[in-house]
Amino acid sequence: MKKPNIIFLIQDQMQQQVMQPSSGIQMPNLHSLMADGVQFSRAYTCNAICSPARASLLTGTLPHTHGMVDCTHTVPAYRAEFDASLDTLTAALHEEGYHVSYYGKWHIERSHRLERFGIDDYQTEKHMPAFPVTMKQRITLTTPGYSDKLVSGVFSEDTTHTEEYYIYSRAIEQIDARRKQNRPFCTFISTYAPHDPYCVPEEIYQMYEGRELPLPRSFDDAMTDKPDIYRRMREVLQCLTPEQYREVMRCYYSYCTLVDIQLGRLLDHLKEADLYDDTMIVFLADHGDLMGAHGLMMKTVPPFEEVYRIPLVMKLPGREMAGHKADFYINIYEIAPTVLELAGCRPLNGSHVGESMVPWLKGQRTDSHYAFAEFFGQRYAFTQRIYWQDGLKYVFNAFDWDEFYDLNIDPDELVNRSDDQDYAESKKMLCTKMWEHIKRTGDETMLDAEYYPLRIAPVGPGKKQQDAMYSIYNKQF
Repeated sequence: MKKPNIIFLIQDQMQQQVMQPSSGIQMPNLHSLMADGVQFSRAYTCNAICSPARASLLTGTLPHTHGMVDCTHTVPAYRAEFDASLDTLTAALHEEGYHVSYYGKWHIERSHRLERFGIDDYQTEKHMPAFPVTMKQRITLTTPGYSDKLVSGVFSEDTTHTEEYYIYSRAIEQIDARRKQNRPFCTFISTYAPHDPYCVPEEIYQMYEGRELPLPRSFDDAMTDKPDIYRRMREVLQCLTPEQYREVMRCYYSYCTLVDIQLGRLLDHLKEADLYDDTMIVFLADHGDLMGAHGLMMKTVPPFEEVYRIPLVMKLPGREMAGHKADFYINIYEIAPTVLELAGCRPLNGSHVGESMVPWLKGQRTDSHYAFAEFFGQRYAFTQRIYWQDGLKYVFNAFDWDEFYDLNIDPDELVNRSDDQDYAESKKMLCTKMWEHIKRTGDETMLDAEYYPLRIAPVGPGKKQQDAMYSIYNKQF
């Protein structure tokens, strides 16, 4: 079997709504790719921030297994350290004969020595040149006692002066270099876009001139039935007017369009080089962005769909399954096992690796599967676990009251049904399934949290994993 070329296109902080033509976001090249590929409507990240999610994509494991539970630049190593002994997607591809290259944002571990993971050629954020721009307008967040923070802006330089143009150009050069060799290639193109601050070329910003940008339906959600910290975070942003929110949205949409323009360059080049049909293309994001949902922006503790549900498209070789819509759940840590099987490569080694979703793709499994996420709270350590199944969503908040949403009738998550007796059994069922998944993946820190005041979940995890007679004292009861 001839192995296909593979290209991973990793966006940073891109909402799943970019896949919806009704969103108003101009992404014609993505929609063209969707028509040629498999569209996943229920793809979920396992963590709301960059490094944990990206490390899960690379290793096929959850953050508590790979160790990068926070972003590489935000906490010291003792609070988030990547386990470099784990098998990786890139190492598996390299061993299978692929030339592996990586361009753009890495943000997975701190060494930036990608050869350690089977990557032959690379240029990460640590090795790239600077891209100075001339700002023409900007929106800044001002908070007493904190430094001012740029939220969005418009600059006068054109698209060719952006980091996104640069890394796509490097990847295209690498593809041309590999085309002449009798060896499959795998190229990762990882953009910073559309991550905040949302700063874009004026030429793209003007593409949204005169377009109506409605605020999300949940924008005015009072959130009185949700954890207090969500309202505290929204208060920080209340210095921005609704019109400023719309301006930020315009810049965010423009940033997504900037990515789409680069995608178009790549697709055109592959077709001109007669490589398109021989190449598997995987388009995804590490996580999403709240972008006005519930009056919030960016991402952090609030576990709303705008952050956790991600775009995912797989264009298979020969355009197999073109236009197919996959409605089952798929987790970001299941993408690597799935791609490896589709490419005819060896699976990832090690325990607690996600499963390949190929049986669901081929119709051999017809259940909807489930999604799971774990959040370690960034610098402030707000611990969360989230479990999705059949349109129901349970959020275990170790720092406050839980959440439970019926996305089948409330896709905007306006009503927290955690205390609704009509959902009491469903809540317990998803909590039980959460514990089962935690047990399967070896998260013993959570499983063994049996100390008296920590028994706050609606249902406990069951039998304790450690020896029941274990004690820090020389006593047995």
